Amino acid sequence: MYDEILFPTDGSDAAEAALAHAISMADAYDAQLHVLYVVDTTYAGVGAAGNTNVNSLREEGESVLSSTADRIKDAGRPVETVLKEGHPYDEILAYSEAGIDVIVMGTRGRSGVDRYLLGSVTEKVVRTAEPPVFTVRPEEKPE
Repeated sequence: MYDEILFPTDGSDAAEAALAHAISMADAYDAQLHVLYVVDTTYAGVGAAGNTNVNSLREEGESVLSSTADRIKDAGRPVETVLKEGHPYDEILAYSEAGIDVIVMGTRGRSGVDRYLLGSVTEKVVRTAEPPVFTVRPEEKPE
């Protein structure tokens, strides 16, 4: 049923919560896992006018990809890692069009004004992706 599974990650707690599910699905279907990290070069703080260096964002992405790939390999699954630059939503959709059967991703569970103002990459992917999208909310942390 699922031969190619896409796991987009930003290294967040939400993504970490979804990783176990992605590995479990890959085990169940003997599927290939694709781990995608998108360096978001579209927000105002990046580039010459901003105070965030694109190279540091790439390094962070490579680090997240490496540690995620190590966890997947430790679980005995093959993995392909990809680093893209652009808007996360657009890059996830573009990558998913190349033979991905299901997308597994975390959601931060924002609601109300936060969701309206910040938007939700996961929500946009759920609404527009061709393959099905399996979403996972992170566990609530006690306050």
